Amino acid sequence: MWYGLIPILGAFISRHRWRVFRRRFNDLCLKPLLDYASYPHALDYSGVYRFTGGFESTDNHILWIRNETLTMPIILKGAETYLLPMAEGEELMESLDPSGEAPEKIRWDRVSSLTEGVKVFVGGKTVRQEDRLVFRGTKESPLLIIFYDGKDRSLTIRTIRAGRNKNEYWNPITPYSFIAGVFSQLMVAMYYLSRPIFRFTVIAAGIALFTPLLPLFPPGVICTLLYQRLWRQARIFRAYRDILQLPLNYTAPKLQDCRLPNGERYGGVYYDDLPADIVDLQIPMLIPNKNKKELKTKAPPQGLSQKEGWYVFGSLPEEPRSPMSLPQEPLDPFAPFGAVPGNPETLARRYTQKAYLLEICSWFLLIAGLGLNLFFIMTILSIIGLC
Repeated sequence: MWYGLIPILGAFISRHRWRVFRRRFNDLCLKPLLDYASYPHALDYSGVYRFTGGFESTDNHILWIRNETLTMPIILKGAETYLLPMAEGEELMESLDPSGEAPEKIRWDRVSSLTEGVKVFVGGKTVRQEDRLVFRGTKESPLLIIFYDGKDRSLTIRTIRAGRNKNEYWNPITPYSFIAGVFSQLMVAMYYLSRPIFRFTVIAAGIALFTPLLPLFPPGVICTLLYQRLWRQARIFRAYRDILQLPLNYTAPKLQDCRLPNGERYGGVYYDDLPADIVDLQIPMLIPNKNKKELKTKAPPQGLSQKEGWYVFGSLPEEPRSPMSLPQEPLDPFAPFGAVPGNPETLARRYTQKAYLLEICSWFLLIAGLGLNLFFIMTILSIIGLC
């Protein structure tokens, strides 16, 4: 119960919390981007907007964010604030590895300790207050604030790929559950220690006391290392699935063209063969493939067994042009721009299946390693006559 059921329950809670975080961010990316041109309309008709700028100052729990044309006050009280891990590089392709740390959730009253100039994303409801517009969340719909570095173009993919625990088993509930487990086993061992007939119970309680450490000892540690590797790969596949679903937030169903909040025409264009601009890395891959040789040989990215054409998502011209013309980078920095090796809906399902399969195999390996170590310990105790 203490080492298994309760931490696993916490794992489901943690996974659900990060799923809500990603869904909330995706929904906000579909809202209008507040700028100087849209400010007068937003002032008269309050709504849900998103805004990005540099951290300027805090005053009485009000965060001031400034970009090239506009300065906005943000009411921090009740907001959900996160600190995104630093980007590994300035280029988009260098920031796609989904194996890093999850965003750190910080208290809104700690925001003042951040460095001035750090970039800030805020999304939520705006209200008119003293003849100016302010971001103010509600209990039902709090503001989402993300502090980040790097380019705005990479923020969407970085947020979606990082918005998950490295290992859901180790969550805020796990340490307390471990402490309760250790205490309960100590109580059992002390209660039966003076009764020789219950010697096996005392030994079992002593072994159970160190159950969380058993996977770290040989020979079961081999299974633990394999478990960690498979779990990390499953996490990467789940991140790839969510990245592939980004353009579907705009174009679903059936990959139809749509209008971005700023009025741009957005959609995906299908190609039987790999466009030359992708080979030259002028258009990024939504699913990372840093090996240029693999791109030139048209090899699919990691985890895909076959290529089924290519979709390139981006801003489309208002008037039809040559079918070979590629979509352009959208003016909206949060709209996904890049190529996908096949239908994103189909690929997302494949990655989901691969992730579930790897997670099942990883848990089987962890339990197998634990059982192997228990068998090893019981064999030694039997040989020396304690069991």
